Amino acid sequence: MKEEQRLLLLHSSSLFFPPQGLSFPSKTKRYFFSILLLTKTINFFILLFWFFIGVKLSYGTAGFRADASILKSTVHRVGILAALRSLKTQSVVGLMITASHNKVTDNGVKIVDPSGGMLTQEWEPFADQLASAQTPEAFLSLIIEFVEKEKIPLDGVQSAEILLGRDTRPSGESLLEAAKQGISSILGAIALDLGILTTPQLHWMVRARNKGMKATEPAYFEQISSSFRCLVDLIPNETKSSKMDNTVVVDGADGVGGEKLEVLKSMLTSLVIEVRNTGKGGGLLNDGVGADYLQKEKVVPRGFCSNDVGLRCASLDGDADRLVYFSVPTSSSRKIDLVDGDKILSLFALFIKEQLSILTKEGTEKLDNSYHARLGVIQTAYANGASTDYLKQSGLEVIFTPTGVKHLHEKAAQFDIGIYFEANGHGTILFSETWLSWLEARNNELGLASEGSEQQKAALRLLSVSKLINQAVGDALSCLLLVEVILQHKGWSIHKWNELYQDLPSRQLKVKVVDRTAVATTNAETVAISPPGIQEAIDAETAKYPKGRCFIRPSGTEDVIRVYAEASTQEAADSLAGSVAKIVDRFLGFSSSQQ
Repeated sequence: MKEEQRLLLLHSSSLFFPPQGLSFPSKTKRYFFSILLLTKTINFFILLFWFFIGVKLSYGTAGFRADASILKSTVHRVGILAALRSLKTQSVVGLMITASHNKVTDNGVKIVDPSGGMLTQEWEPFADQLASAQTPEAFLSLIIEFVEKEKIPLDGVQSAEILLGRDTRPSGESLLEAAKQGISSILGAIALDLGILTTPQLHWMVRARNKGMKATEPAYFEQISSSFRCLVDLIPNETKSSKMDNTVVVDGADGVGGEKLEVLKSMLTSLVIEVRNTGKGGGLLNDGVGADYLQKEKVVPRGFCSNDVGLRCASLDGDADRLVYFSVPTSSSRKIDLVDGDKILSLFALFIKEQLSILTKEGTEKLDNSYHARLGVIQTAYANGASTDYLKQSGLEVIFTPTGVKHLHEKAAQFDIGIYFEANGHGTILFSETWLSWLEARNNELGLASEGSEQQKAALRLLSVSKLINQAVGDALSCLLLVEVILQHKGWSIHKWNELYQDLPSRQLKVKVVDRTAVATTNAETVAISPPGIQEAIDAETAKYPKGRCFIRPSGTEDVIRVYAEASTQEAADSLAGSVAKIVDRFLGFSSSQQ
């Protein structure tokens, strides 16, 4: 095969026909024509765009992101990568064009794995290599070597299917075409364009398709709306009579989430949704709106005003994979009372724990109660310390992971029920297949022995939650519905929910350093083990502050060290963060390199 590859590379800029007198063994003919097709598309794309000098992209949790004007070449390559992933796994994969909460002139591309989760980390280095290839020959060589290493069938016999989606950015349509060109360059690969979707919708559809379920947008809306209606029907009668306000005002970030929420709200009962910043009124995507903006700035978003004082409000991000809640406390200030991802996690965890307690309560009927589900709450070090204390005091098992959705999702999957959220509003609930099978059987038993009992209602609620929540990825739309029905179930206002605990004041800083890799951490990134002595210095400084907590971690993309600090007052948190930033600069800053 080596000689064949050499000859193919030699003729990669030819008219795509083998030279006279050159023949190949019959078993490699399909392989040859697959490479030939790939070579042809590469040469075609050289005419349109190849590589922007000085641009180096890295594939991370968000895939590749950059200014949309320089992304076509990268997106084309990711199309090829998605087709190879589908061939390797013999499953449907997804490709999403979005830059989430970034500004409208940015865009990005990422692959959805067959599970509905993110591209496996093992393939990320290859993605970086493809995006960085400087010449067509180097690019083709990378693919051939990777195909052989991974034993990917590239003979055209196996088929590959890739589901495509994009958000509402103006650049999305042309980038999607580049992805289609990349996919079509792999023999047997088919691209199915699903149009404008939220990122979580595409993740849901990929997961559903590979589980043999109907994978369409109407099927997605039907599943989450019907599960919501079921949970509404199971709200206790005493709570229903309390006449709680069932209206929520949602900031759609002028993105795809607002557009989809307009469709979804017509399918709901017992909930009135007013959507603002839907993208139809001329507002700019993520400009003074959206979950990311609110979480960072903590000010009233565009489209909201003093007339909204006291209302229950929520905000999606640009591609609807993040959700935060807020209220406007007074008409004289632009500040908001933010209810972030930590509080959403706490609400979900309390409800799940409550239903599990009812389900496993000993009754008079002789039924098998032996399966006690292990419920885990997963956080990162960036979770507010007050939330962690509250969860532990509530009897919940709290586990920490390094920063990043992939780490959180992986750890949550180790529990019967795993709940994870980041403060930015991205998170979900995972249910193990084993436990869900037991729950289905348990519900059937209860239906025969004590239909309508509190235990059966608890079982039905948990089953409905498992269908309402998007188990593939954080989903602002499904999480919004779950928050709303739990608040109705408990009869809570947003103010009572927000009073579960009081966040500790915090501050985040960045310190420029010569080499960020000089910092190594352990214990879920909360302890620095190098350079020697830096953790001891941080500990000594932190001990000076009541309720002080501080950690440092290297950035994944730039030569900076991130500092996070908490303390009993904002002034103390600011002071602690500043002091530790000076410690970092002393150990790792530019002045330290000159000593």
